[in-house]
Amino acid sequence: MAIPNYETIMLPLLKFLRDKHEYSLRQAIDTLANQFSLTSEERRELLSSGQQAIFNNRVGWARTYMKKAGLVESARRGYFQITAKGSDVLKQNPGKIDAKFLLQFKEFREFKTFRRDKAVGGRDVEGEEEKTPLEALESAYQSIRNGLATDLLQQIKVSSPSLFENIVIELLVKMGYGGSRRDAAEAVGKIGDEGIDGTIKEDPLGLDIIYIQAKKWENTVGRPEIQRFAGALQGKRARKGIFITTSDYSREAYEYVSNIDTKIVLIDGDRLAQLMIDNNIGVSPSTTYELKKLDLDYFTEE
Repeated sequence: MAIPNYETIMLPLLKFLRDKHEYSLRQAIDTLANQFSLTSEERRELLSSGQQAIFNNRVGWARTYMKKAGLVESARRGYFQITAKGSDVLKQNPGKIDAKFLLQFKEFREFKTFRRDKAVGGRDVEGEEEKTPLEALESAYQSIRNGLATDLLQQIKVSSPSLFENIVIELLVKMGYGGSRRDAAEAVGKIGDEGIDGTIKEDPLGLDIIYIQAKKWENTVGRPEIQRFAGALQGKRARKGIFITTSDYSREAYEYVSNIDTKIVLIDGDRLAQLMIDNNIGVSPSTTYELKKLDLDYFTEE
């Protein structure tokens, strides 16, 4: 089954605590993962930041929301348990517990005033209520990043061949290829056919050589172009290659590189833009938000 949203997790989590024992978040996560019959892949699936498993994050927020409503409380460090109010809720045998259900509790209504769950103009954001705050934040970040990548790619496409060469060289150096920027510029310096063509060191010591082709094209790159590229690797005494394009690749091109011994990496326009963002090429910081979490060790008394 799909990974349940945090609201779907609330009632099973409260029922898990009904025996009034103290449990850690990890115990709750493992028990609920089994109840929801999650596969090992679903349990390991990460948020877009790659910092936390999606299911773990959702169990954590289900606990947080119910704590804000007074149904759950912290016990000793790292553990939590059901409250008398939580036990009373279970006695009512509710069909489900969600954010709307929790609004009946004054403590939760006060908590909600510190969160913005409505879009600009007061309109509901479809699907946003099903996301945890961290998921909503990461979703907004990814949306902004994707928009930046689109704008960045458009700028690359209208750039001059020399600027395109400079972009590719700077990216490769920042990713650890080519040694110094001067070394890389000397190696990848042949401009033509709206692109560049050359070899570059795989590492600063030059233990291996990588053949580079970068094409500022609009048309889809097909299998024939990649086959010619693979053949050119032998002439350059290179066993590895990177093909970069501002467009995209055909399915046949991807299938071809997956079935040959030579290692060829295909970077399309979208991935090129994303790599530029990751390596701060052609972009600059706008606003920085620092997320903090409770430091339980600070509150541990000797």
